[in-house]
Amino acid sequence: MKRIKEAVKAEESVHQAVQRTKKQKTGFYNSVFNISDPFHSKDWGNLPHHVVLHIFQCLPLVDRARASSVCRRWNEVFHIPDLWRKFEFELNQPATSYIKSTHPDLIQQIIKRHADHLQYVSFKVDSSTESAEAACDILSQLVNCSIKTLGLISTAKPSFMNVAKAHFVSALTVVFVNSKSLSSIKIEDTPVDDPSLKVLVANNSDTLKLLKMSSCPHVSPAGILCVADQCHGLRELALNYYLLSDELLLALSSEKHANLEHLRIDVVSENPGQVEFHTIKKQSWDALIKHSPKVNIVMYFFLYEEEFDAFFREETPVTHLYFGRAVSKAMLGRIGMNCPRLIELVVCANGLQPLDDELIRIAERCKNLTAMGLGECEVTCRGFIEFVKMCGGRLTQLSIMEEVLIPDNDYNLDQIHSEVSKHLGRMWFPDMMPTW
Repeated sequence: MKRIKEAVKAEESVHQAVQRTKKQKTGFYNSVFNISDPFHSKDWGNLPHHVVLHIFQCLPLVDRARASSVCRRWNEVFHIPDLWRKFEFELNQPATSYIKSTHPDLIQQIIKRHADHLQYVSFKVDSSTESAEAACDILSQLVNCSIKTLGLISTAKPSFMNVAKAHFVSALTVVFVNSKSLSSIKIEDTPVDDPSLKVLVANNSDTLKLLKMSSCPHVSPAGILCVADQCHGLRELALNYYLLSDELLLALSSEKHANLEHLRIDVVSENPGQVEFHTIKKQSWDALIKHSPKVNIVMYFFLYEEEFDAFFREETPVTHLYFGRAVSKAMLGRIGMNCPRLIELVVCANGLQPLDDELIRIAERCKNLTAMGLGECEVTCRGFIEFVKMCGGRLTQLSIMEEVLIPDNDYNLDQIHSEVSKHLGRMWFPDMMPTW
């Protein structure tokens, strides 16, 4: 009998401990959701407003739309302006893309109910003209918007260029006129023209800080100069080389203008020998650097070897250089002599002559160099190790294909890994070409 009493007593103690544990676990739940008995009350419509809003912010659009049908309160949260400040329209044709488009009904709902809430808007279109035209149709309806950032993105070939110029410019002008607070615009590979840029400046000159408009053939040097003259807060600019001029650099260097932070220049030639590239005076570059000493000047080159003659004959304050086609030894030699601010250099191809001397000159003269990439080039193992030794630990990124390195009397490919690692102060291996 005594043993039975002890067993019952022990069982009661265990039961009490379990109940205490349950209370502790549910205490936090009760305090957050204001529920007296969470095991009997599962009304998800009573979740605090800020909790539902946070959940919706973490959901993709499709899931957010589905969740809005749970109850009336969640549907109300679905339409809160905070959830519609940033939106990306995806416009694709089934025949040209596997990505689903934004549903037409949702697009109309956004235009009717949330156009005035949109602030950060982008359009991602596939290669079809129909998708680009649909984007223009949506733009032309955003008459009550206050957009701050606008991006027009072609995921494949530049489909906006196939849209009738008048249609595109008319749609873009609607946004330029009605927003009046645009700070960031990405309209690369589009038929934007000088008159539409004047409309942009007339309505958004005080707020514009970033403008990316490479590959816009209808814009002239005078059109981009108008932007630089009026938009004194401009800090980032991307354009093609044919738009770059001494006048533009001087306008960006005026006392009224904010310090430029990023200047990207695309130097492109599709027809070798048919384009003669102009030169920029050293005085113009010097004026820009004096005004904006920390500016990053990024240049992408897609030229043929015989077209480089106009570049880097004088000191040029470029910081990042990318060569998408073959570049000559002589050109790399000029870079070593005349690009003292160089931070990053990527060479896609060069030829069959070792680049030892050119790399060593770059290491000597370009004291800020921290990143290097070499593709279809040739460098002797000794020359490469000498280059790394001169740069030392400041080379934070070093990407060299193993096929680039030529064994010599001093080093072979098995030794180069440990030798380069020693000078870099970290483990390093050359990149390997995939075998599949």
